[in-house]
Amino acid sequence: MKAYKYITTIILLFLVTTSSFSQQKPGLKQSKSVLILNATAHIGNGKVIENSAIGFKDGKLTLVADARVIRLAANAFDTVINAQGKHVYPGFISPNSTLGLVEIDAVNASDDMVEIGNLNPHIRSIIAYNAESQVVESIRPNGILIAQITPRGGRISGTSSIVQLDAWTWKDALIKEDDGIHINWPRTFSRGGFRSENRNLEPNKDYSKQLEELNSFFDNAKTYLKDKQSEKNVVFDAMNGLFDGKKTLYVHADEEKALIDAIHFYKNQKVTKLVIVGGYDAYKITDLLVKNNVSVLLKRVHELPVLANHDVDLPYKAAKLLTDKGVLVGLENSGDMERMNTRNLPFYAGTTAAYGLSKEQALSLITLNTAKILGIDTFCGSLEEGKDATLFISEGDALDMRTNLLTAAFIQGRKVSLETHQTELFKRFSEKYKNQ
Repeated sequence: MKAYKYITTIILLFLVTTSSFSQQKPGLKQSKSVLILNATAHIGNGKVIENSAIGFKDGKLTLVADARVIRLAANAFDTVINAQGKHVYPGFISPNSTLGLVEIDAVNASDDMVEIGNLNPHIRSIIAYNAESQVVESIRPNGILIAQITPRGGRISGTSSIVQLDAWTWKDALIKEDDGIHINWPRTFSRGGFRSENRNLEPNKDYSKQLEELNSFFDNAKTYLKDKQSEKNVVFDAMNGLFDGKKTLYVHADEEKALIDAIHFYKNQKVTKLVIVGGYDAYKITDLLVKNNVSVLLKRVHELPVLANHDVDLPYKAAKLLTDKGVLVGLENSGDMERMNTRNLPFYAGTTAAYGLSKEQALSLITLNTAKILGIDTFCGSLEEGKDATLFISEGDALDMRTNLLTAAFIQGRKVSLETHQTELFKRFSEKYKNQ
């Protein structure tokens, strides 16, 4: 008992110590108009303006133009930023993210990523989102300003929501509530041995049964929603929106057969919109994806091939294989140490540029493409007049880890702090050792 109390005390002291570096205060609502001049603007839709004028007021972009061909009265704006030699980008978007759901993996009390049970469409990740997470603040300096907060676990994990990453509470952070429901599709086979080996491949004997359970659940949900029985069922109520376009069905699957079966399932169940998450084998069924208007949030680019006989470069060039065939593609980051690794999202996009895509196509994978897939492209994802002023200024190419160095960031026109507990530590110890 004494040992238990001692361990508990140590953990509490650790949490207190780590929280001593407080979350930076969210930016104040934009009160003065801002003009960014002379930067190279990467619009997000494939276009580039070499010498740009980007203006915004009341949180919205009011001017996106070539500074060389317009008459511009700089004094019409309250604040003018000369960004000569720098680059302006729309804020990067991280889909299928568990940011804010786990703070410290080893501390169960800070882990709210997985709910008990197997069929949980009613589990809403947003109410567990911690807007003051120190992990969240640590990824903003690389340009990630928006995320889709997604639960994990079970056959149906729950419902995701989309947030901007500078807020006091989850309610302040919300930009699209309950955008979609997430299914972890049954695996068609299991694999033993090392990940690069083909040995011990066995078919999933319960695959058909698991599909029947999914079909039965969807059928029962549709019957409930149609008849509106007197006794309220919160589980089936959460399915409302999948069949009228208000919510997206996100199916997490990688194998070719699983992807094909998921598309047939979505058509048979008359779900309005399907997005594949992961999609390792998606390049094998591009015609089927295009025919059925199915988008793909491609699994982490910086990984090895699943099987030993696969092209070692396959994960790097999968985005090009899909894009060339007309599939709408975004990038997601689930996997080991995924919350910390969110900061590498722009460099995943940079890798796709090194393996076939143009830089602007690669940029679209984490901006406008992802915004379209998530259904938020009417107000974010690109630098266009009328959209939210969610953007940042970088010293250089934001898809290159050597030059991705932000000097300013804005979310809905509010200037966002780029300070983190890491930069505070750097300054603290730099001051200590600078004269030694």
